[in-house]
Amino acid sequence: MTKNDLIDNVADNVGLTKKTSREVVEYLLETVKKTLASGDKVVLTGFGTFTVRKRKSRKGVNPQTKQGITIAGRNLPGFTAGKDFKKQVNTKSK
Repeated sequence: MTKNDLIDNVADNVGLTKKTSREVVEYLLETVKKTLASGDKVVLTGFGTFTVRKRKSRKGVNPQTKQGITIAGRNLPGFTAGKDFKKQVNTKSK
């Protein structure tokens, strides 16, 4: 499912126009991004939790020169599926 498919689905099932549905989906996604960027987490009960995961700096090798380098640490978005979501996905796959 693409973002456009999601927007169409919301419009069809909630009774909103596609324009309004697009605004709602865009606002939801932007809110999640901004919340994670500020270091907070987003908890959607029954669905899952979006968090920021910290990756430590580590040693690496430049493949062209074979010299050792240090790869800087960074923050990455993470998602942990909720119990109900996992259960639903596992039920559907059988």
